[in-house]
Amino acid sequence: MTTTNEVLAVEAHGLVKTFGNHRAVDGVDLKIKTGRICGVLGPNGAGKTTTINMLATLSKPNGGTAKIFGYDIQKEAMKVRQLIGLTGQFASIDESLSAQENLRIFARLHGLSHAAAKQKTADLLEEFGLTDAAKKSLANFSGGMRRRLDLAASLISNPPLIFLDEPTTGLDPRTRTQMWDTIRRLVANGSTVLLTTQYLDEADQLADQIVVIDNGKVVANDTPEGLKKSVGSSSLQLTVKNADQVEQATEIIENELQATVQVQDVTRLSAPMHNTDKLTDVLIALKEANIQLTETSVKQPSLDEVFFALTGNNKGEN
Repeated sequence: MTTTNEVLAVEAHGLVKTFGNHRAVDGVDLKIKTGRICGVLGPNGAGKTTTINMLATLSKPNGGTAKIFGYDIQKEAMKVRQLIGLTGQFASIDESLSAQENLRIFARLHGLSHAAAKQKTADLLEEFGLTDAAKKSLANFSGGMRRRLDLAASLISNPPLIFLDEPTTGLDPRTRTQMWDTIRRLVANGSTVLLTTQYLDEADQLADQIVVIDNGKVVANDTPEGLKKSVGSSSLQLTVKNADQVEQATEIIENELQATVQVQDVTRLSAPMHNTDKLTDVLIALKEANIQLTETSVKQPSLDEVFFALTGNNKGEN
């Protein structure tokens, strides 16, 4: 619960953005505490990027209000820009310059002296593993290197709030994992991160808070665990060693859980488990009946199930 004295990193009420007759963002409310990672999920065309653009002062709302660390995004836009860093879907780096030259220019634009810009550039190149490629042409950079450089550029001013719009799209699994580590490090050092992503596992791995947007509206806002619980209970997954004991095992499980068992792949059983404390009772009852198991697990609902339950399968543009 947010106290009255706590300044939120992001606070939005009824944000609206229209393009002609289309309401791309339709009354979005948002609260993000400092030091958190907030993941924003939604189908293409849901309004995620448009919301980010308004919060980052790149686009003016047609309605509603929003504050960044207590500063109004419209009335105090210049102050807001000093508090944020933004890595968009498309790189902001200059392809004709080296990584080193890009970062030094960004540093100078942020008001750093020549000496400070040089040091800051060296620090960021080291942080993002780009020191060896500092003077190379960007034509020789992989997609992952470009994304890391783009993120480095957004951190020149050490912003307390960082907007990341699909930061790992198109990256290979190893580079995605490296980017996740960088994001966690930023938060550990005091930053707040708001990221949009198309990868549900990314939100599950990183986010303390997940906001689901569909058709320009917030349709869910909770922790990852809270969202998973909202779509159903956990399920018990068991594999019986001997196929001729499946019927007996089914009766025992249904009696203990008071739930219907589904038989999958002959010996694999699945049943909803509203109370995971019942697992011990099930296993004891099966053991007393001399029913041997080769596998036992309790499966939670996934974010995939949450996503499709809340949004369906809409398609479009951000």
